[in-house]
Amino acid sequence: MTVQDLSRSLIHKRTWPFLIDLAVFVTIMSVVYAMVAVGRYWFGAVVPAAEISRSPRSLPLYAFYSLVRMATAYLLSLIFAVAYGYTAAYSKRWQAVMLAILDILQSIPVLSFLPGVMLAMVALFPTRQMGVEFGSIILIFTGQVWNMAFSFYASLQAIPRELREASRVYRFSRLQTFLQLELPYGAIGLVWNSMVSVAGGWFFLMACEMFVLGNRDFRLPGLGSFLQSAAGAGDTSAILWGLVAMIAVIVLIDQFIWRPAIAWSDKFKFEQVESNAAPSSAILNLLRRSPLLSRLQESVLTPVTERIYAGLAQHHALQSSPDVEKPAPSRFGMIAGTLFGIALFVGVGYGMLETFRTLRALTGADLKITVMSAGATFLRVAASLIIASLWAIPAGVAIGFHPRLARIAQPLAQIAASVPATALFPVILLGLISLGGGLGTGSILLMLLGTQWYILFNVIAGAIAIPSDLKEAAAVFRFGTIQRWRTVILPGIYPYLITGLVTASGGAWNASIVAEYFHLKGKVLSTFGLGAQISSATDSGNFALLLLSTIVMATFVVTVNRLVWRPLYRLGETRFRLEN
Repeated sequence: MTVQDLSRSLIHKRTWPFLIDLAVFVTIMSVVYAMVAVGRYWFGAVVPAAEISRSPRSLPLYAFYSLVRMATAYLLSLIFAVAYGYTAAYSKRWQAVMLAILDILQSIPVLSFLPGVMLAMVALFPTRQMGVEFGSIILIFTGQVWNMAFSFYASLQAIPRELREASRVYRFSRLQTFLQLELPYGAIGLVWNSMVSVAGGWFFLMACEMFVLGNRDFRLPGLGSFLQSAAGAGDTSAILWGLVAMIAVIVLIDQFIWRPAIAWSDKFKFEQVESNAAPSSAILNLLRRSPLLSRLQESVLTPVTERIYAGLAQHHALQSSPDVEKPAPSRFGMIAGTLFGIALFVGVGYGMLETFRTLRALTGADLKITVMSAGATFLRVAASLIIASLWAIPAGVAIGFHPRLARIAQPLAQIAASVPATALFPVILLGLISLGGGLGTGSILLMLLGTQWYILFNVIAGAIAIPSDLKEAAAVFRFGTIQRWRTVILPGIYPYLITGLVTASGGAWNASIVAEYFHLKGKVLSTFGLGAQISSATDSGNFALLLLSTIVMATFVVTVNRLVWRPLYRLGETRFRLEN
């Protein structure tokens, strides 16, 4: 090596880490500036019905606003999902009730949350834009959170027994067990369900940024309102520009967020033999090579974490000592619990009384039509689930088993899952009408577009989570295709598949509100179904019919979950667990 080559090598070694640190610093400063800009906008004067421009020049700003809403809703969803899933998994007293509540909430369409959420947020912040923005964020939250909560709950239920015994042997505290066992074990499922949750948020973004509530028109600047304005006006050029902008945002999120998250979560895979083809991410590799982040971890994060763990271990050892007397339940705690129970009972009773008063305005004919429309929507949901399963299960297994295929297929699936089908629906619907079809057939297609991704992404997560030693054992013993599926693949993906089917079912019911009732060029196209009834009741401000439709939809979903999905969940908890 010449002196010149050595000099270039030294310059490269010094320059490259500096550039990485500079990029990290600039990113942090950009995020801080974005938070300040968003705060200034949210605390500004309220503009509930902003003028939505269909000019491509507005797309960068609209993309920024939508991305902030999506990110805020996702962070709220992640916190809620982990807390709710953890509580439901370990609270024997409240587990059945919490799962029933989760079943009901995931079955309630976004538009059914809309009146109460928006009116409450606007009443809380009547003079600030924050009220309308928070209302939109909470609506996006309701379209993201439920499958994440189901995923984390299922992961906790599937933790192998020997890992729990090891945590008890080493006297882990509850927080240490959560951070070093439970959260890592559920990381793969959370990452992949986060991807499909965000994709679901993009799907419902059009309904969350622009909607009519009685005689009030709510419009927020964003990609969703841009696409809905373009679709309502039949502006094909604007639709294409909006889709290009949304796809660009999705690709950037995939490269800078999801690929690093997938590569990072692979280290939590439960296996005894390391995989030869682990997923990788160039962004994650660059971050790991950043001297700034390395110094921050070595000098701040690691010492603080070790001190916390040491303190928790010492406290846990003292508490578990037989010489230490267990504190008696405090009288204040008992009184507070009793008062909370009374308040909850009174609140539920008042809510039921108001529900009955609202429903008194309806007739028996309204109930009959609602039940019949629910039956029609149920058949469409079942058809979309069957069609989605036929292709998503084998495709998900193929992607999960082949990392090279995953590098190509995963971002494409993420883009396809995130593109709102409602933006493409005018073209699809016009094509079906020209072929002699209609909204009855088109609604199944639109529900399929909003359903299949829950199954696909959960199956991918399940296939990735299958230990490499099981795959290698199947190869060593030369299992045939049928035997491999029966003994390795289906048992391995089973808990993830059931989670995907449950959330896909709820997603299909949710998608019915836009699949069965559609605005096109100033006209309303609808088909007989519960989703169409909910959308129509929201447009007209008929809260009594909206409440009845929501109750009937929740009843249908909860009944199916109790009769079908819950027994399948229990089967997965007892038979398909990765343990010795």
